Amino acid sequence: MRPITEHTGRSVALRRDDVDTDQIIPAQFCKRLTKTGYADGLFAGWRAADPGFVLNDPAVSGATVLIAGHNFGTGSSREHAVWALRDWGFAAVVASSFGDIFWRNAWKNGLLAVALPAAAVSWLSERAGEAAGLFITVDLIGCEVRGGGRGFGFEVDERGRWLVLTGRDDIDETLEADDAIAAHERGRNHWLPSLSQGAVAGRQPGRPGMAR
Repeated sequence: MRPITEHTGRSVALRRDDVDTDQIIPAQFCKRLTKTGYADGLFAGWRAADPGFVLNDPAVSGATVLIAGHNFGTGSSREHAVWALRDWGFAAVVASSFGDIFWRNAWKNGLLAVALPAAAVSWLSERAGEAAGLFITVDLIGCEVRGGGRGFGFEVDERGRWLVLTGRDDIDETLEADDAIAAHERGRNHWLPSLSQGAVAGRQPGRPGMAR
């Protein structure tokens, strides 16, 4: 991922609470074997059923900050919900609270999921509905959301913040420890269980998963 210190973009308000991951991306779009290409599935049910749904409005095209309500991203743990928001073009979601797994998935994928007090979210949402939209800055250095001449501080998990600031993910962290991991493996007693190809081929009959 590319490092992010702050993002500024035009916002759009989704004035709904308890938006779950099945509404963010319906299950039929989760059969693909890639981590990209999910923009067509974002809120697909709502976009198809309601011509007045906010993302059907050409005036909000290009918005990169989604202002949601309470308990955004609850429900199943599908990571596709984050991928779909990202592929649509959203770089940040501001809400008063998030589903816990969605929140963790967002930060691991470079989507800025920022929780603010309900009054602050309501204030931003109202101004995002104005004709010209509201430009919002999410500042990861100062941990502040700015827009409309006001600023709102937010708290964030330090590890998630560090990953985004440095452009790393969990795999990057593992690869950076490759030398230490290899040294540890070389120092292991030969009789300890192993996941090497030879050990897998030498499993004892009747004891699945156990290597000689």
